[in-house]
Amino acid sequence: MIWLTLRQFRLQATVALATLVAVTALLALTRIDLVDDYADGIASCTATGGCERFKLQFFDDHQSWFTGLVTVVVGLPGLIGAFWGAPLITREIEAGTHRLAWNQSVSRSRWLAVKLGVIGLASMAAAGLAVAIATWWSDPLDKAGADRFPRLSPVMFDARGIAPIGYAAFAFALGVTAGVLIRRTLPAMAVTLAVFAGLQLAVPQYVRPNLITPVERTVTVTPENMQGISLAETTLTVRARVDEPGAWVLSDYTVDASGRKVKSLPVSLAAGACAPPPPTTVPDGKEAVDGSGRGPAEKCYAEIARLGYRQHVTYQPGDRFWPLQWAETGLFALLALGLSGFCFYWVRRRIS
Repeated sequence: MIWLTLRQFRLQATVALATLVAVTALLALTRIDLVDDYADGIASCTATGGCERFKLQFFDDHQSWFTGLVTVVVGLPGLIGAFWGAPLITREIEAGTHRLAWNQSVSRSRWLAVKLGVIGLASMAAAGLAVAIATWWSDPLDKAGADRFPRLSPVMFDARGIAPIGYAAFAFALGVTAGVLIRRTLPAMAVTLAVFAGLQLAVPQYVRPNLITPVERTVTVTPENMQGISLAETTLTVRARVDEPGAWVLSDYTVDASGRKVKSLPVSLAAGACAPPPPTTVPDGKEAVDGSGRGPAEKCYAEIARLGYRQHVTYQPGDRFWPLQWAETGLFALLALGLSGFCFYWVRRRIS
């Protein structure tokens, strides 16, 4: 059975391996200059200052490659499920060869176990290699864009660590399940892609934030605790500062003195203490201050605090990246095992 499974899978495996080798060779050639440019830029800006500006420019210069790699890694598990998982059983059913295979000395359970095991492991290996290659090449860009794209942010989380291996196992099992239920290759592929894409959108929003209890803080509105003020027409909002590198902010909203959430601060603030200052010419580019020595932002924060408003922020700290990776990978592994068990039941009892 192992020999037969490998023989049937050899075309897909050859295409995948050749693609990985070609992409790795291309990335290896471009990574040399990437690493050198980043190292030289950091050495130069450390001596002269302005490293934040250099990192921003460096990331922008290579963003297309970075985005392309992230897209490939995020989309690969879905493609595995559609092109490796969905046809696994439907190909046999459409050709009628399953009747011959299941009437030999090999039982249905053993036949399915070998196919799921061999190709499932190949799916996980392909996803793991893709993540390793992408992470290896993107290391300088991950460092340069750490503030803009922390590892815990939804898209980056899906393209780093071990989670894509769990996604690949689940997507493959999902494709096989769709195949045994629908029994037609193309519809099964379409359903696999649609369901997996839906889960990839839903999990970061509804599941991942709660795998580990997030940190919640209610802070006073002060210049030290706030990240900035936004004024859109007459709607005034403030954003809290989270002084933890790589944190994933889940919610950030204002509460009144009684602790109730408010959609926005009073309009009177936007026209009063928080109104933009009139254009003035200030020596040395410094912020204009009034007689109390406070600038416009400080006056705004002080007035908001005086009215009893505070900022409530919920976040996952950056150091929870690996615990969340293990938790989510385990979740998808359990889902993959559940779908595999269902496939065993359906193949043994419902397909003739």
